[in-house]
Parts: sequence; C-alpha cells; structure tokens
Amino acid sequence: MQLKILYDNEASGRLKSGWGFSCLVNEELLFDFGADVETLLFNVNMLNVDLSKIRWVVLSHEHWDHVGGYQILGSLGDVEVYILKSFSNSFKRKLLSFGNVDLKEAKRLEKIDDDIFTTGEMGFLIKEQSLIVRTSKGVSVITGCSHPGLDKILKVASELGRIHGVIGGFHSFSKLEILRDVELIVPCHCTMRKEEILALYPNSSRRCSAGCVIEV
Repeated sequence: MQLKILYDNEASGRLKSGWGFSCLVNEELLFDFGADVETLLFNVNMLNVDLSKIRWVVLSHEHWDHVGGYQILGSLGDVEVYILKSFSNSFKRKLLSFGNVDLKEAKRLEKIDDDIFTTGEMGFLIKEQSLIVRTSKGVSVITGCSHPGLDKILKVASELGRIHGVIGGFHSFSKLEILRDVELIVPCHCTMRKEEILALYPNSSRRCSAGCVIEV
C-alpha cells in the first residue's frame, strides 16, 4: 500500500510547504486537507494526483492546519467524508454545501474499506481520529497531530495486528522508547522531537516532506 505526502511543513524539490498535513493513501483516500487549498492543489498537480480516484476523505480533527484546504472537495467526485461528532456544526455545513459529500461520524474503531480503518474518536480536550492500514507487513498508523497520545493511538491500532509503521504528526510525544520495535517511523508536521527520533532510530525512521512516497 502506498502513501503520498501532499502537504507538510517540509517539501521536496519544487513542491510547496506549509504548516499542516495531508496524506494520500493508495490513490483513493485523502487524509486531512492541510491548511490551505492553494498549496494543496499545487502539490497535487505537481505530483500528478488523479483527484477523480478519491473515494474517501478522513479528517483527523478540526484544527485549521488539517482542514483549511477543505475547498478541494469541489474538485472531487462523490466521496464519503469521515469526521467526528465533536466537529462544529458550521464546519459540517461547509462540507455538506459541496453536494458531493456523504458525511459520516466516526465513533470507535471501524472499517472504512478492506484493510483501512479509523480509530474513531479519541482524546479528551482535543478529539481526534487516526487512520489505520493493514498490509502483509503489519499495521501502519497515519496520525494528524496525535493529541490523544501516540501510545494510546498505537494501543488501539494494535487490536488489528502488529504495528509495522507510524506516519504523521506526533506533537509533543516523548515516550520514544515505545517506537523501538516499529519498523517504519516517519515523523511529520508538528512533531516536536523530530530530530531526536531520526537520530535515535536511524535505521527505521525517515524524514517526512511533501512529495515523499512511502510503501507500507
């Protein structure tokens, strides 16, 4: 299964960077929108992404650096959009205004498609969902900001199998020892200890940037 980073604080080559995150999963699922649609669409075009193939959208949480590029919905076909109950009614109305959106509220660990799952709503002060993909290598987790705690997210994901990879924003997570047996670590976006992780796990970690392609 292939992941393609569309929006991140860092960018490769001629791509644009921005404070936010967006990841394309297997050409068919868009995880988060980044902070603005201009940067997102620029990178989409540079990477030759076929937006007509996208069938699902999963939004981790309602912070602008993850949902600000929501206008990209106008360039998609009919899509199922997984949000959380805690999202504001005004934002839900914005999503529905595009007319091609089937809005779904993720409550708990549930299947989106074959081998693709959402953790459902997690956390207390800041509610968030993460994406889980299952392959022959094991289970890989894609996070927005990991506000509920990366350890708690991985515990939920481990119900589906052995953790192979974790990709996305880890925020201020500091229990880095739990990543010891993870074979693929890609700290992105808001990860405060990014350089420490890359130094601590040089054989299993890699740098994240808009444009990078990750096989899980």
